[in-house]
Amino acid sequence: MKALIIGATGATGKDLVNVLLQDPAYTAVVIFVRRPSGMTHPKLLEILTDFDKLDEVGAQITGDVCFLCLGTTLKAAGSKEKQWHIDYDIPLKFAGIASEKGIPRMVLLSAHGASSNSGVFYSRMKGKLEEDIASLAFDQYIVFKPGMLLRKNTDRSGERIMAGVLNFLNSLGVIRKFRPLPTAVLAEKMAKAPKVLTAGKHVIALDKIFGF
Repeated sequence: MKALIIGATGATGKDLVNVLLQDPAYTAVVIFVRRPSGMTHPKLLEILTDFDKLDEVGAQITGDVCFLCLGTTLKAAGSKEKQWHIDYDIPLKFAGIASEKGIPRMVLLSAHGASSNSGVFYSRMKGKLEEDIASLAFDQYIVFKPGMLLRKNTDRSGERIMAGVLNFLNSLGVIRKFRPLPTAVLAEKMAKAPKVLTAGKHVIALDKIFGF
């Protein structure tokens, strides 16, 4: 299969690229990035992309499966409007082009609690994206909804503290389904999903990801 990825330079995206490159089922991996990633591999093709002008790379959006891993934080984006543009507008536009080009499989990295009816901005944004991509009618549509992610060598002190708290509670058997998920594990599950799941829509919720 030929895989396409946006969000390939984020924590989960990087791990996903590495997994796909090592998986013989994936014969080519195309990443769309704003600037050179520094990654090299015989199966890897890097497309420098202005994400506000996705139509300019439309000819390269062809393959067998798309992985949408693009996302940012409100702090990094600077405003809700900018975060919405990065987390919603760009992935939806990319998915729309992929659908028009006849790519049959779509894998979306969403979030636990995502719902278009949520009163929480982030959850509402992610839920709206889930719904609007579903309307594009891919043959296979897979949504992963993880909770807290463990990023390798994270420099976010709050993330390290929360992970420690959750791991402690999990050791006591409390709220086990909320245990932190390493991005490397999530990447393995995302790469596996298009190969083993049937056609149709599949939602891999927080409490199902570890056992998937």
